[in-house]
Amino acid sequence: MRMHKVNTAVTLSAVVLLAAAMGTASAAPTAGHTPQRGSAHPVIVDCVWHAQVRPAEFMIACGDGNSILSSLRWSHWDQGSATASGVNVVNDCTPYCAAGTFHSYPVTVRLDHPQSWKKNPRVQHYTRMSLVYTDARPDGYDRVVTYPLWN
Repeated sequence: MRMHKVNTAVTLSAVVLLAAAMGTASAAPTAGHTPQRGSAHPVIVDCVWHAQVRPAEFMIACGDGNSILSSLRWSHWDQGSATASGVNVVNDCTPYCAAGTFHSYPVTVRLDHPQSWKKNPRVQHYTRMSLVYTDARPDGYDRVVTYPLWN
């Protein structure tokens, strides 16, 4: 029983550290792509309220870090929408999230519905994200999943 408690504590610590690291990574603007006030193109707002343009990574599940977009390669980013290909890394949470396994699924990402950002109304931000799973997908997910993005 003692070994189980130690393993659980180590696993929980690793998950917390991973979530903190991913939150920091998603918060950092991509080099050379920091949006300017009143920029012509919308931004995407991350978990810690930083505006980004063409991020290489983006955390979807801000609360627990169990869904992350990585290896994003943006082919399109303009006033109306943005499109990228990448990987959605999702925790299967089996038997529970702290002991779960992360799996990678190829996706196409689409951002759209830009609106004024509450934090800075002179900046437009995308308010909707759609993921299209191009091959396998997590259990229980539809082939196309749409998320509202925070403001």
